Amino acid sequence: MAGTDLLGRVNDVVVGRPTTVVAAFLVVTLLFVPGLASVSTEAGTEQFTQDSPAQTAFERVNEDFGPTFEPDSGSTQLIQRGRNVLSKPELLRMLRALSRLDEREDIRVASTSSAASTVARTLDPSATKLDAQRRAIEGASPGEIDRAVDEAADSPGFRSQLSEDFNRESATASATIAVVQHRIPGGVDAAAGMGGTSPLTAIQLRTERVVDTVGGDIVVFGSGLVSQEFSTIIFDSLFIVVPAAVALIVLFLVYAYRNPVDLVLGLFSLVMTLVWTLGFLGLAGIPFTQLLIAVPPLLLAVGIDFGLHAINRYREERAGGYDIRESMAVANRQLLVAFFIVTGTTVIGFSANAVSDLGPIRDFGIIAAVGIVFTFLIFGIFLPAAKVAIDELFDSLGIPMPFQRPLGREETLLGRVLPVGVEIARRAPTVFVALVLLGSIGAGYYGTGVDTAFSQDDFLPPEDNPAYLEELPEPFRPGEYTVTERTNFLEENFESAQDDTVVVYVQAPLRQDDALESIQRVSRNPPETFVASNRRAEFQSIIGVIRAYANQSRSFARLVERSDVDADGVPDDNLEAIYDRLLASPLRDQALSFITEDLRSARVVYTTEGGADQGEITVDARTVADRYRFEATATGSVVVFQDVADTILASAVQSLLVALAATAVFLVVIYRVLVGRASLGIANLVPILVTITLLAGTMRLFGLPFNALTATILSISLGLGIDYSAHFVHRFADEYDERIPGEDLDGEMPMDAVVPALTATVTGTGGALTGSMLTTVSGIGVLVLAITPILGQFGILTALSILYSYLTSMVVTPSVLVVWARLAG
Repeated sequence: MAGTDLLGRVNDVVVGRPTTVVAAFLVVTLLFVPGLASVSTEAGTEQFTQDSPAQTAFERVNEDFGPTFEPDSGSTQLIQRGRNVLSKPELLRMLRALSRLDEREDIRVASTSSAASTVARTLDPSATKLDAQRRAIEGASPGEIDRAVDEAADSPGFRSQLSEDFNRESATASATIAVVQHRIPGGVDAAAGMGGTSPLTAIQLRTERVVDTVGGDIVVFGSGLVSQEFSTIIFDSLFIVVPAAVALIVLFLVYAYRNPVDLVLGLFSLVMTLVWTLGFLGLAGIPFTQLLIAVPPLLLAVGIDFGLHAINRYREERAGGYDIRESMAVANRQLLVAFFIVTGTTVIGFSANAVSDLGPIRDFGIIAAVGIVFTFLIFGIFLPAAKVAIDELFDSLGIPMPFQRPLGREETLLGRVLPVGVEIARRAPTVFVALVLLGSIGAGYYGTGVDTAFSQDDFLPPEDNPAYLEELPEPFRPGEYTVTERTNFLEENFESAQDDTVVVYVQAPLRQDDALESIQRVSRNPPETFVASNRRAEFQSIIGVIRAYANQSRSFARLVERSDVDADGVPDDNLEAIYDRLLASPLRDQALSFITEDLRSARVVYTTEGGADQGEITVDARTVADRYRFEATATGSVVVFQDVADTILASAVQSLLVALAATAVFLVVIYRVLVGRASLGIANLVPILVTITLLAGTMRLFGLPFNALTATILSISLGLGIDYSAHFVHRFADEYDERIPGEDLDGEMPMDAVVPALTATVTGTGGALTGSMLTTVSGIGVLVLAITPILGQFGILTALSILYSYLTSMVVTPSVLVVWARLAG
């Protein structure tokens, strides 16, 4: 067979010229090393939302209506806290901070906006510069400042800059936000270069140093600092997870190999796999994202499995009295076929993520697939060649190679436990398979109710690090993170927090007489998730700014009154004249936060119930947008994140279906070409389907949602699960053929050869599978120590996936093969 012949020729080179093979692989490794220095990082939610239609609309809103009070691509937020941030000393402190920032050319200040500036301009309308505003505050008495605060409170823009505990009567608030807008060089996306490469990162670090000089409690917050912290979290997580994983992996490998030379060879091969994969990442210019943190543990899982199988199978042949090259030739000829099957199906499982609409998930699938191919080459070619070369060197020097007994022999405790699946297959295989399939259907149906979620919280560290992380010695102890605390503070204390609002972006001729009436009309009888008063939605729009200015200007009030034909408080005539007056008033900035200067677009912000479900809010927001007579799009972070959550679920289902279909075809073809029995491919797939349904049910049982990373777990389970079942099934095929020499592969199958073949498979391959399972479950399970929740969830699910794959391979597969043999016979 062509496939077998090709693998046979490869094996001949491995065994016949081991030193040349080792030298070639070491040279290739050196070529990948420079790529390690080129690996960049990317983190945060922006990488997932880039292709979302809702995100596109949200970006258009931010472009048209200026800065919001959340991190964005061109602004920095100064969060001031105190007993009363509207007191004279605190107002002056904020203005001094803004003045010092404005004086620094390297901070590139384009404009500033703050409650302090609004109060100063209320005191002195001519105070348009920060120095003049500071003088206005300095020259005012506390009573005058209180009256200015009361007057400024008519502006919704002023109130949105203050915490929710703002008291108009006492002129007090415990927190305020000032926004500094920066001039970013043309063509540069300030949010694109995550991981500290954004131009805003350096600007905001300098801003922190400047703000510290004014004293008080003012902290800096912005996308540049968030990006830097996300990257720090990535490296801190790796610095905790990798040493823990290495320690556990080495511990189990010491037992599995029981030979220091083989242990070093196995570990060196694992390191080489990571160097090739990460080097490829750097050379290809693909950034290292939080999702890609999971790739090294996955490659370690497959690499450990391959390494243990290679060494254990070689030891089996050596125990039979064969010499070094003959033993490796027999062992590796068989394993290359198994490794090829595992690699092909695992690559299919990972590559299925390429159908995702989310770029980071596509990158994850591609890099994982490339890494698995590298793993196949290193453990299928390099490690066997290196083992031959080392053993021959020791043999020539007369040094015995200790501890060469294979794992899983019948005389060991493990060897006595492993055949439990064979015993079930001997007694009642059909009944057992039927019960397993029924249980899998139930688990799969239950798992269809698993939640889908996506939010920035998935990527944020906890506000306070767990005690066990704080007890770690340096340099493993994680740093102090501020992003979660400041994000939570904004959400809890400011009405303008994006999690409590949705935005409707309206594209309409605002000069048209019924434009404002339309906005007002839509607010009637709002959906349940919208905050309402007297059956009207609570919202902010240009209507509120018109009313605020009417309270300040009698002539403007008269114009509005004359233009309100139906006397409902909303003008429906002379709209262009009203806009012209408003845009020439002191409330111009607030007006432009709700309408564009060309009067073609409007922004309406609706307040939503804080505890409402993200999906329900999104549905209601789109319902409200559909009520507009003009073109209107629902957006905002809640809608964007729900879009991503929906895409995540669709990606998980699409990836799984693609992977299942492609894997089934691949297995049928490959078993026909390499083994001569196409139907074994279907038998090979059964334990994997059981694993996937069990995992889906477990996710729902323990409340683990599909999120940006766990969405990949089903196709990964297929890829990793094939690893275990393919080794088992392929070894069974070999053992079976040895017991029926000369039998026509497509002829009737003698049943008396099936159970002995299963027993030999379990005692031969079962030991390596057990060692691989214990090592990789513990090695990947340490992801629960990662600082971000999303990685901990992924670690748990991947460890469970491997455990389930092992159990189904060892317990379910024997009965499946007995049933298969009966049907094939």
